[in-house]
Amino acid sequence: MHSVPEEKLLKGKPVSEHVYNRLGEQLSFLKSNNVTPKLTVILVGEDPASQVYVRRKGKACEKLGILSETITLPAETSEETLLARIQELNTDDSNHGILVQLPLPSHIDENRVIRAINPAKDVDCFHPQNVGLLVSGNPYVLPCTPAGIMEMLDYYNIPTSGKHVVVAGRSNIVGKPMANLLVQKNNRANATVTVVHSRTQNMAELTKQADILIAAIGKPRFFTAEHISNGTVVVDVGINRIDADTEKGYKLVGDVDLDSVSTLVEKITPVPGGVGPMTIAMLMQNTVLAAAAQENVVFP
Repeated sequence: MHSVPEEKLLKGKPVSEHVYNRLGEQLSFLKSNNVTPKLTVILVGEDPASQVYVRRKGKACEKLGILSETITLPAETSEETLLARIQELNTDDSNHGILVQLPLPSHIDENRVIRAINPAKDVDCFHPQNVGLLVSGNPYVLPCTPAGIMEMLDYYNIPTSGKHVVVAGRSNIVGKPMANLLVQKNNRANATVTVVHSRTQNMAELTKQADILIAAIGKPRFFTAEHISNGTVVVDVGINRIDADTEKGYKLVGDVDLDSVSTLVEKITPVPGGVGPMTIAMLMQNTVLAAAAQENVVFP
């Protein structure tokens, strides 16, 4: 077990419960307007990690009373077949959210699939139209993992305004949207943001300047004591499987080497149990917001 004292851990579960309580009120209001949100997830192929995520999404929907459907397609499904399924869902008024679980098999063009989803039903905030709204500061919905991180910082009273936040990673799923959210002109953001990535020279020099480090590069235990200054808040987005002497034969670790940084950090998210629960909570929130928008329901 890692050596980080309990009071330093930023756990996702209490924050996700806080989000679910808020959503419970919004769902009651939607139901009083005869609206039940519905999320449809498309899973192509049999990637084990994707199967786990999809099951968790289904359970979260069930817990809240959101309708959910999972369409499972074989790995050899053609791009045309997948696009046709998406088109059916785009025009189905009873369906409010469409999520195509990534990664897709290599013969399918991910960008083409993302662009095919009706932006009003894009609960991942991957469609170029929704990304544009996010960047310009007028988001339709927020990308799930970055929004979950913002929610955590807010819940644990960790200010970002005027702080230097270093985002490690530049993926379209976490790094880029995270940097965009933090740089926005509002009280929950207003940060000075540096993005570092695989081509960055002197990375440790830059990460040591961070008040808050958000690690999302997908390399197990990459960030050690040499990357972090005393009193840094660390948000570890990495979920990496490494071989271990456990029943499953592996264990999950983050992008940060917990033992190495435990005495330096002011706060840190554990892996698992940190950011993970938040991603699904924010997906639920996006499904509720998308349903309200499509059904013209305005929350009080």
